[in-house]
Amino acid sequence: MGNGKIFIQIASYRDPQLVPTIKDCIKNAKNPKKLVFSIAWQHSTEDLWDNLDEFKDDKRFKVVDIDYKESKGACWARNQLQQNYKDEEYTLQLDSHHRFAENWDEECILMVKQLQKKGHKKPLLTGYISSFDPDNDPSGRIQQPWKMNFDRFIPEGAVFFLPATIDDYKERTEPLPARFYSAHFCFTLGSFVKEVPHDPEYYFHGEEISIAVRAYTWGYDLFHPHKIVAWHEYTRKGRKKQWDDDPKWVTKNVNCHLRNRKLFEMDGEVKDIDFGIYDFGSERTLEDYERYAGLSFKKRAVQQYTIDNKYAPNPPLFGDNFDKSFLKIFKHCIDIGFDKIPLTDYEFFVVAFHDEMDETIFRKDADANEIKNIKNDSEGYGKIWREFQTDKKPKYWVVWPYSTTNGWCERITGDL
Repeated sequence: MGNGKIFIQIASYRDPQLVPTIKDCIKNAKNPKKLVFSIAWQHSTEDLWDNLDEFKDDKRFKVVDIDYKESKGACWARNQLQQNYKDEEYTLQLDSHHRFAENWDEECILMVKQLQKKGHKKPLLTGYISSFDPDNDPSGRIQQPWKMNFDRFIPEGAVFFLPATIDDYKERTEPLPARFYSAHFCFTLGSFVKEVPHDPEYYFHGEEISIAVRAYTWGYDLFHPHKIVAWHEYTRKGRKKQWDDDPKWVTKNVNCHLRNRKLFEMDGEVKDIDFGIYDFGSERTLEDYERYAGLSFKKRAVQQYTIDNKYAPNPPLFGDNFDKSFLKIFKHCIDIGFDKIPLTDYEFFVVAFHDEMDETIFRKDADANEIKNIKNDSEGYGKIWREFQTDKKPKYWVVWPYSTTNGWCERITGDL
């Protein structure tokens, strides 16, 4: 028999939602005495609201006290707090900005046990869970459970995902198979902390896809909860992120992307790093995951079945049928500062992607209507999305505006 305890992992960075998250987690637990909190508390003395004194005498709490200037990023912080694991039966990984459904702990355990009875030895519940707004709570809570859909391979190689409503959640009586892993919500067996620990050499991007594959190769079966057990805040409006304070974040980010490409041997990279305990497991292979999820990392490609957001696993294909089933789709958002496009009479933008030989791979211009939307973006800069199939990885993009009064304007480029 297990001890029934839940090892709750929270990496917090200067977050005014940390204390409300902890309190709501305890308040809505069926068995709050079974909760064990390990918190990577990355904080500043300037942030008067960031104080954990009320929990210092609570034996359920293990706090890693980190001056924010000493932080090395999200994955490093998650690794630090995982050192506090003491064989709790279950683990829950969170961010520091959540709210919880009543009896969330009991519901999660029941789902895991339900899946184990169906033959899944190591079920893992994860997902981009439904959102809440701290400024409009609880009214702003989304009441439909969400899943994770494939979005794209970014130029640096990591896979990005999108949240979406579970279409048949009202009819479902059990969690649905998942392809992907979310670092802001994961509930599974406590052994996961030891078997699939966070790689402290990762910075941020690449974290979720690497852990999804590592978990799968360690024998964990991924699922999205079919009911709401918690909510997550996605915007974090006006709050400091670790990269806002870290002057070396760009170098760390570049190194992280390279490490991720080496793990998956993407773009001709060789796995010349000893990843040790942060490598893939031995119960399944990388190819097993690719067949399950419909992704090919070396090809940066995806199967149509995955693009269509159908539930995993993907249908089995063999030989040439498998090799030819992947689509090499390039999808990218070009960010343009408003200062680069100041005029009001643009007729069109040339929008093109070029290879290393300066040859045009793809071109689709932005017309006046799209330009109007680009210049009216509420986030303070313009975004130009393009998606196309290609056997070549683009080297750089070009945006070349044409104005009625000025003719051809400054040619804007960016490396990929």
